[in-house]
Amino acid sequence: MSETTQKPILSIENVSKTYEGGYKALKNVDLTIQKGEIFALLGPNGAGKTTLISLICGLARLNEGRITVDGHDVKSEFYKARGKIGLVPQELTTDAFESVWNTVSFSRGLFGKPKDPTVIERVLKSLALYEKRDNKLRTLSGGMKRRVLIAKALAHEPEVLFLDEPTAGVDVALRREMWNVVADLRQTGVTVILTTHYIEEAEMMADRIGVISKGELILVEDKNELMRKLGHKELTIVLQEPLQAIPDNLSHYDLQLAEDRMSLTYSYDTHAERTGIATLMRLLAEDGVRFRDIVTKQSSLEEIFVGLVEDGQ
Repeated sequence: MSETTQKPILSIENVSKTYEGGYKALKNVDLTIQKGEIFALLGPNGAGKTTLISLICGLARLNEGRITVDGHDVKSEFYKARGKIGLVPQELTTDAFESVWNTVSFSRGLFGKPKDPTVIERVLKSLALYEKRDNKLRTLSGGMKRRVLIAKALAHEPEVLFLDEPTAGVDVALRREMWNVVADLRQTGVTVILTTHYIEEAEMMADRIGVISKGELILVEDKNELMRKLGHKELTIVLQEPLQAIPDNLSHYDLQLAEDRMSLTYSYDTHAERTGIATLMRLLAEDGVRFRDIVTKQSSLEEIFVGLVEDGQ
């Protein structure tokens, strides 16, 4: 079966969720995720991220729509579907006095999998935990404890791994360490779905990005394509002396004159056939506008995300 026709590892079809009291947490969500993909789900608090994960993992009741994991329906084939999923929660919920080896082995048993030391060894080695296998969890650093949570989620050899805010409340060094862990997981064929508030996390790791706001999936896009479509560059021309007004022959350019009149900012599409920069610089020179520096800035994914959520409000 070709890569383009293979069935998705996760399929979400027309899923809605209404809680008692009438609050609609999700509204007609459709999403497919392919095997081996790293998918980031972005959204503000209360947007519906946790509700969606809870429905997929069987932690909340699915009433409207259909969800399948590797072809297994989460309602009619709950145990088969759930067995395909590993879930890493935000909280460090571990038995402080248990060893790393025992706690990971126990998690495998919860899914009805037979004991298999070779699997546990492989998982621990992949997360640089094997040397700590006999350590009590209470002796581990915060970063190691988070790795143990991932090891527990991988112990039953799932196809899909959910990371719910994997680096919430951790320092920058540990955050980057976790990014490396996720990148390594991709090499093993595990599909990774993460929710995050850290825009740079999605920008660094994800292949595709979904933006959810007020229960609606307002956009799903390839990360690079999203940057291409919605991103733009700004060219700031720092002037040698104040400019009283933008010359008439430049009125068709998207130019902004700074309040101190010492710089011009030009917004342009980097993927357009022509950016117009060469002509702009020539026209400035013809008008006798002299400059001392040129600075370019590309819009970040964070700016794009904020704009999308604001548009959806």
